[in-house]
Amino acid sequence: MGWMSAHRATRRLTPHDGAWLFGLGLLGYYLASYLDFLGLHYISAALERLILFVYPTLVVLLSALWLGQPLTRRALGALALCYAGIALAVAHDLRLAGTARDLALGGALVFGSALSYALYLLGSGRVVGRLGALRVTALASLIACGLGIGQFLLLRPLAALAQPWPVYGLALAMALFSTVLPVWAVSEAIRRIGAGPVALTGSLGPIVTLLLAWLLLDEALGGAQLIGAALVITGVMVIARR
Repeated sequence: MGWMSAHRATRRLTPHDGAWLFGLGLLGYYLASYLDFLGLHYISAALERLILFVYPTLVVLLSALWLGQPLTRRALGALALCYAGIALAVAHDLRLAGTARDLALGGALVFGSALSYALYLLGSGRVVGRLGALRVTALASLIACGLGIGQFLLLRPLAALAQPWPVYGLALAMALFSTVLPVWAVSEAIRRIGAGPVALTGSLGPIVTLLLAWLLLDEALGGAQLIGAALVITGVMVIARR
């Protein structure tokens, strides 16, 4: 993707562009992913997905704080729906897990991931127009990859790379089917049908995660989680609607 976008580019990268791309790679792909994986040590995949899905509300709040965009009644109502839904899901997980400390730590880590991604989205809006979506995505991903490898080399011995083959198989599947192909598919979908329908379809993410966590990971599925997911999705759709 980087090679293709470089050949299609009409302008050269400047040091200023490089600084922005480094920040985007750090926030949007490296830090957001790392905090998300850390959080999954402490909370269920279903709750993780609900917390992560509130990033549009964080974009709205940060835009109001830094860009002076007004908070309308509709936006405030959507925020209330989202965080009420998360509160229901947290109450469900707390009743099952019984450990408030782990739940608080895991929730904070995943919320930090959502905040990092929201900052990435705000920053990318100032760069994509100049460099193009494909070029920004490719270069920010490469920077995040370098940061991840650098962290491993600093904190782990090379012997830690000796893992069973299923670990490498799962890592390859996550890289291909959960990272590269979705990035391409979303860009292609937006090109074909527009951002609105893509955002509407993407709102199914938390529901799909709830069902898959129940089917594949034996996580409990309760009414509070389903109601919480419905509230979060409704709130996000209210914010996303023109």
